[in-house]
Amino acid sequence: MRDLKLFFNPKTIALIGATENENKIGYAIIKKLEKFKGKIIFVNNKEEKILNKKTYKKITDYKNKIDLAVIATNKKNIFKLLKQINEKQIKNIILMCSDFENKKSIKLKKKIISFVKQNSINLLGPNSFGITFPQNKLDLTFSKTSPKKGKTVFISQSGTLMSFLSDQEIPLRAFVHVSDQIDLDFSDFLEYFSKDKQTNKIVLYVEELKEGKKFIEIAKKCKKKIIVIKGARTKKRRNVTRNQLENAPSNFNVYLGAFKQAKVKYSSSFSSVFNIKKESIIKNLKGKNIAILTNSKGAGRLLTDELIENKFRVFGPKNIGRTAKAKDYKKVLKEITKNYDHIIVIFTPQSMENPEELARVIINSKLKDKIIALFLGKDSVQKSVEILKANNVLVYTKAI
Repeated sequence: MRDLKLFFNPKTIALIGATENENKIGYAIIKKLEKFKGKIIFVNNKEEKILNKKTYKKITDYKNKIDLAVIATNKKNIFKLLKQINEKQIKNIILMCSDFENKKSIKLKKKIISFVKQNSINLLGPNSFGITFPQNKLDLTFSKTSPKKGKTVFISQSGTLMSFLSDQEIPLRAFVHVSDQIDLDFSDFLEYFSKDKQTNKIVLYVEELKEGKKFIEIAKKCKKKIIVIKGARTKKRRNVTRNQLENAPSNFNVYLGAFKQAKVKYSSSFSSVFNIKKESIIKNLKGKNIAILTNSKGAGRLLTDELIENKFRVFGPKNIGRTAKAKDYKKVLKEITKNYDHIIVIFTPQSMENPEELARVIINSKLKDKIIALFLGKDSVQKSVEILKANNVLVYTKAI
């Protein structure tokens, strides 16, 4: 069992990529850590002070012990940063850098894997949305809101699904976004929280298991209630283009078999697992050709599965990105030339985004009459939902 205690109980956190730029992840994390009672070290090689707080050029410039490093920069100097973190003898890292999919980045990813194994580092990411641990007022995500303290652990391959849960005021013991799982994976956190006395239920949102046998062994030993929601259940159709979802595991029955072997409960409904009354979108769909635009891969995939299972033809989901702004949605909507029966626009509330601006983009779009909006949340999306309804746009807040 790997020692993950300092991910959830750090005394000192280093935020690499801290910034005053409100459009950056580094700023969103600073705001989320305002209630955290531990020490926060800002690292930025271009600034002497951020928000009137002393800032270090390098993590090694800080002389005292650091328990957890959060990297919220782009991936340009990532290996250099990892070497500095290792020099500082920090063994726990959350890597938020994204865009590791091209050939050059795949080589970098392999290099990172080798480095963290050699140096016994616990790495979460890359492309991680972060973690929350409400008991310690610890929120290292960029969702709009923070969850209240509860007894359910949510371990997910989609970070933005936590934004929906948090906005719906679902209490959590902890949230972990396992993301790409190049080092730490579902099994590691499942094993950790199986020993946690304050946890009574563990919910997993799974698209892919890296090591099925390891997962089955750990899940079978766990005395907590485990519920698995499977995303990317369905095969995509031949008319899907390369920039759309095409990497779904091809055999859902294999996963069902693994879950049965692991003695975990399977659910096809995300909302029902968290006792949210799910809204049905299907009854209001007039045609069979549906395009999906989303800032949440997880929400997009769950909806895609549901639609395909109900004989709809799905184009997408087109993932605009977890930090997408209203202007990014506007650009994609303007580029749509095909005659879809409906265009479903999914939004989950992140810190850097403005849902009212997106609502205005939708009501001013030439495609407005075809658009159905899924603004997944509660208080954070209330004003935008009112704007959409006032302009006769069909909108849902709990439709996954």
